Amino acid sequence: MNRKWMVTVWITALCLSLAMAGCPKKKPVPPPAPAPEPTPVAPPTEVKAPEPPPPVKEAPDPLDAELEELNRYLREQGLLGDVFFDFDKYDLKPEARERLSKNAQFMREHPQFLFTIEGHCDERGTNEYNIALGDRRANAAKGYLGSQGGVGDVGTRVQTVSYGEERPFCTTAHDESCWWQNRRAHFVVTGRR
Repeated sequence: MNRKWMVTVWITALCLSLAMAGCPKKKPVPPPAPAPEPTPVAPPTEVKAPEPPPPVKEAPDPLDAELEELNRYLREQGLLGDVFFDFDKYDLKPEARERLSKNAQFMREHPQFLFTIEGHCDERGTNEYNIALGDRRANAAKGYLGSQGGVGDVGTRVQTVSYGEERPFCTTAHDESCWWQNRRAHFVVTGRR
């Protein structure tokens, strides 16, 4: 039995040594590292489309204004000017013809307007005489416009009226410093076609 006993001890020792050695021990697995704290991210800001520029307001065309405003604008801009005359005359001086040529150019460029030429005189002379002289001055200006061509039918586009001495432009003095300003053919836009 000795042998049997020895074999049993051997087998037992072998089993124990195998059991002890067994499988290699696993190294302990370290616990997982804590997840990094999330970096705070600002909420997405709403991106707005750029606002369109404000609409460009076109300046109103001064030629579309009411007639009174239109006439003031034309005088201020020198687009439609008066023609001046010597005392007791209605013939057109060179500077009067130059002014009438500029007025005719304006009339060609703006066929939509109707005009009145007012004849005026200074305060000297009788009312009747000055009305007749103012009429001759207005018609002299109208006749010159008709000779310029391209103005259209002057007979229907342009009317004349005489105010004689009744509507003076200058009233601050009773001498030549005012009188020359009152001896004129005055242009006025009086309507649109």
